[in-house]
Amino acid sequence: MSNNIYIGYEFTVTPLQPGVEILIAELGYAGFESFVETETGVTAYIQKDEWHDTILEDVQILNSDEFKIDYTFNDIEQTNWNEEWEKNFNPIVVDDVCAVRAPFHDKFNTQYDIIIEPKMSFGTGHHETTHMMIQHILANNFEGKSVLDMGCGTGVLAILTEMKGAKPIDAVDYDNWCYLNSLENVERNNCEHITVIEGDASVLHGKTYDVIIANINRNILLQDMATYAACLNKGGELYLSGFYSEDIPVIQEACEAQMLKFAEKLERNNWVALKFLN
Repeated sequence: MSNNIYIGYEFTVTPLQPGVEILIAELGYAGFESFVETETGVTAYIQKDEWHDTILEDVQILNSDEFKIDYTFNDIEQTNWNEEWEKNFNPIVVDDVCAVRAPFHDKFNTQYDIIIEPKMSFGTGHHETTHMMIQHILANNFEGKSVLDMGCGTGVLAILTEMKGAKPIDAVDYDNWCYLNSLENVERNNCEHITVIEGDASVLHGKTYDVIIANINRNILLQDMATYAACLNKGGELYLSGFYSEDIPVIQEACEAQMLKFAEKLERNNWVALKFLN
């Protein structure tokens, strides 16, 4: 098990909405990877290795006159995550078709029912980017297609593609905690066609896919775009998220440099999820 230490920030936000939504979006952009909404605001978590003392400098809402935001922070060991998530993780339903819930939640009457124990991995469905990627998967045909879920987090997107008939599927994440969590969730959902791999884009050498899903962040997407393009079969589909609407031009330029054609955009609270075709 990973021994990573996380730093937890307790934010008190007034007024709660849309303050909490804006704060979560900006914290996600700054590098925070998990969030739990509370009665008074939000708790946000970032790996200690990724933290620095100016981490909040670019979080603009903290300087806004429209909101009053106070916070405290401290180191947190990972041993308490099961209890924390059980107290705070609420199920979601996307487009009345796909439910994402924890094992302790009642089953939903939806076509797709995904059970995840998120712990500290990104991808509960609550964040706009995961929500939109689920929407993309629901709206497209995955039957018999080979899939890469890059930066898989909890494995939720890979799991949904198998439920939609994809195979084989590689779920890749460089973070050991995410790797272990994805293994658990793949088993929990009785998936038979997903291989979970610990690593970055370098593990993709020589592999090709019909569909690539990458919900990471702008800089990593730009850095690895040529690799994604090289791994995408002719006629394949590339789904990208983890960035804001103002980042679309630079992402689109990087895709077009690899002869990938823009096909579709989803947008949610200024976050976007794009589809490109090879």
